[in-house]
Amino acid sequence: MPDGPVDDAAVLDALFAGSPQGLFVLDADRKVVRYNPSARGVHGLPVDDVVGHDIRDFAPDMEPEIDHLVDEVLATGEPVRGRLMRGRSPADPHRTLAVEVSLFPLREGPGVVGVVEDVTERQAAAERLAVLSTVHRTVGSTLDVRATADALVEALVPDFADAAAVDLLDDDPTGAAPPSGPLPTSVPLRRVAFAAPDSVEPSRRTGDSRPFPFPTPFTQALNDARERLVQVSPDDPWLETDPDGFATLLGRKVHSMIVAPLTARDSVLGLLTLFRSRIDAFEEADLDVARQAAATAAVHLDNARSYRREHAVASALQRRLQPGVTPRLSAVETAHVYLPESAGGAWFDVIPLSGTRVALVVGDVAGHGIEAAATMGQLRVALRTLALQDLETDEVLTHLDEVAGQLTDSRGTRPYLATCAVTVYDPVSRSCVMMRAGHPAPILVDPDGSPIDVDVPLGPPLGAEGGAAFVPAVTQLPPGCLIAHVTTGLLGSEGDGDGETDAVHRLEHVLATPSRPLQELCDTVVYRMAPSRYDDAVLLLARTECLPPDRVADWTLPADASVVGTARRLVGQQLAAWGLDDRAFTTEIIVSELVTNAILHGEGPVRLRLIHDGERLLAEVTDASSAGPHLRHARTGDEGGRGLYIVMRLSAHWGVRHGREDKTIWSEQRLGEETPEGVLADMDVFDTAGV
Repeated sequence: MPDGPVDDAAVLDALFAGSPQGLFVLDADRKVVRYNPSARGVHGLPVDDVVGHDIRDFAPDMEPEIDHLVDEVLATGEPVRGRLMRGRSPADPHRTLAVEVSLFPLREGPGVVGVVEDVTERQAAAERLAVLSTVHRTVGSTLDVRATADALVEALVPDFADAAAVDLLDDDPTGAAPPSGPLPTSVPLRRVAFAAPDSVEPSRRTGDSRPFPFPTPFTQALNDARERLVQVSPDDPWLETDPDGFATLLGRKVHSMIVAPLTARDSVLGLLTLFRSRIDAFEEADLDVARQAAATAAVHLDNARSYRREHAVASALQRRLQPGVTPRLSAVETAHVYLPESAGGAWFDVIPLSGTRVALVVGDVAGHGIEAAATMGQLRVALRTLALQDLETDEVLTHLDEVAGQLTDSRGTRPYLATCAVTVYDPVSRSCVMMRAGHPAPILVDPDGSPIDVDVPLGPPLGAEGGAAFVPAVTQLPPGCLIAHVTTGLLGSEGDGDGETDAVHRLEHVLATPSRPLQELCDTVVYRMAPSRYDDAVLLLARTECLPPDRVADWTLPADASVVGTARRLVGQQLAAWGLDDRAFTTEIIVSELVTNAILHGEGPVRLRLIHDGERLLAEVTDASSAGPHLRHARTGDEGGRGLYIVMRLSAHWGVRHGREDKTIWSEQRLGEETPEGVLADMDVFDTAGV
């Protein structure tokens, strides 16, 4: 401690001379009376340019305006502390200065003491961290490549760069992943995102795909996969590789840029380019920010492109697993809309059944992607196989539920859940059997456009629980009714509730004109319902037909061998009435064998039915036994046992349909095809009981 009194003037002089902070004394007119010349912002300025001048004279670009703060302190007598200000440095016009300003009123006489702390580096570091935080927070929120690239450039402009661009390698047409290692300098890159405050597009517009000029910083970054900090000058030789293209760069007064490769899993996906025309050029510290931003975005872009490739594969698989051209049927006229927007597991099917019946199916597998599409294909094939076995509708869903319970995901940990709705329509009886497993119920509209209210019991989703019971709803429909099967994607809902109920009412209103062409009606439904772009949507429409009574012949015969001849005579007469005399001999043989088989191996009276639907001739024989027949090859010396073999050879299709208490063996002949006389000629033996 000094022995004598301290010289206040000496202490003040020492403070002004040695303080690392800027000190300014301002009078009541805001003019500088005294200052610390070593302060960074005024270091090197002549004293005469500072003392006696308003502070705005030598720091005109500081924001917010400091003279307003000085006036506030002079008026209130209260200090102002730690106000952040930014602007062009008085000592270096090519540098932006960030300072924290504190102002204190003088005790004696009007005036203000200002303390100015240079926080440029600290603020720049904080802003770099803030930019990276924005990148991490906003980039990668979607699996869309363009949206990810847009989020990246928007996170960097204008806080970090004055303009930013993302150029990416186009996807391989074969679906292969990008090659490992750097890219050739001649590879074309597509501009997928660009951002600048003035929204002026550069010469390389968004969507353009072409190689970058060689040699330039862009091709060098592609060649060695390293980021570059480039100070741009009009006389740089690389600008001559494309003077017209780079004219925009110079016209924007860009003086520095960063070119950073977007690299993921040792593959270069493209380039991130940042441009600055502001006062401060990019520095080495900024290069690290660009590197981290590019690395973060590259991971998300790679994920998005992988998802896009998988989505494309899943969509192709899903479309391939759907039915081809739906068959022309006498039971119904059909049309459909299939929108596989999410590459999920939605499917539909139209399955011709025996007796001119038809099964209409719509289903949906939980999840998305290749596994969901593959599972959908398995379930669709399983359902079609079960339906073609002519099982009862509830048996079909019960067995399909067992199949679904055995299908597991790739980890093998849980069953896949799926929903399904099935309608079986018979144009002879006009019977409509409907069942559903966790799926929206079919929508029925009568020929006048009014909805038909049928309560279809809701069964559990397929694979949800073992031993599920599915209860059918049965109704009769007049010709010209509409049957609509949909998925929740078309209704815009994920399950039962008010949202689905409202959507069903809207759909019923759209379908209130059932006489319109079905495909036109399908399009109208899409326009009115506006299904989600993020979920699969399926609409299957069917307009019911009714087979005229004169196209069906039905007889009940006693179970006696003597009626075989009667059956053949009845068939011959009916075919003559239909003008199908050329089919009489073949059909009589088929009916003889079927009736004989029913008498010998069945029970009760025999029912014989013929159906002519224009393109097909069907013969059905029903008996009261549920035991199924067995096709076998008889030995040469056997007198019988060839009946079903003969039926098989003479029919385009044949099969057995089991009912609750009986069975029906049926045979179908295609009327547009030649009569199978060659088959008859090849047969040197017949079942003597029937021929």
